[in-house]
Amino acid sequence: MTTILQTQIPYNPLSTKALPGIQPLAPQDWLLPDDAFSAQMKERERLLAHHRDQVLMLDDHAMPAAQELLHLVLEHLYPQHRGDQLERLDESGIELDWEDPLGTLGRITQQDFCILEKQGDEHVMTGAVLCFPASWTLSEKYLKPLIGIHQTVAEYDVGIGKRVQRLFNGVQVGRPLWRFNSLWYHDPSLFQPRSQHQPREKVNEAEAGYMRSEKQMILRLPKSRAVVFCIHTHVVTRANVFAQWGKQ
Repeated sequence: MTTILQTQIPYNPLSTKALPGIQPLAPQDWLLPDDAFSAQMKERERLLAHHRDQVLMLDDHAMPAAQELLHLVLEHLYPQHRGDQLERLDESGIELDWEDPLGTLGRITQQDFCILEKQGDEHVMTGAVLCFPASWTLSEKYLKPLIGIHQTVAEYDVGIGKRVQRLFNGVQVGRPLWRFNSLWYHDPSLFQPRSQHQPREKVNEAEAGYMRSEKQMILRLPKSRAVVFCIHTHVVTRANVFAQWGKQ
């Protein structure tokens, strides 16, 4: 399999912030393409064609939110498009399918998207296109509330869970939020699902050759009021991380 890497990360992944580490995001910085765009898009096309049941799930009731999200992404990233055809940023021709909004999203931008809708007191994941999972499996999180989604994250205790739920309750239209994570990996593969019942591979951080960092963004859709959790995955060699940011 071809190794797909960025040469840089547009924030310092070596800095540490206490969970949840949320900060405001300028709306124009939501869907920023990078130097891995073309290669990542080819991998997304491959995964959607051959592993669709693993990377895309959508509840029927979440279709309006998914279509609204597709419209918002098109408006932001492809404002000049007309009709049901567009030229992707790497000049590939893409047909828009409004009956398959998440599949279309997966083919037009690098980011993965999870749709979470309020059900009772919690937000529940009612749809997602997740081509680049980092040690988790979509099928085990689909239709689960936030606390269930994060049950395997050791740091995600009751207190953090309540804070994150308040963030999802309070995020405002046009005022997105973001955070990042960063972990050392031996394997640079983008598609790395792992069941919650399988132990996480132990990584020697001093010897791992790659840093994997996700820019994670939270925004609210204006019509459906659903919350979108958006993930931009970066994988950079150890040498390039330290060349850009130095050793902390």
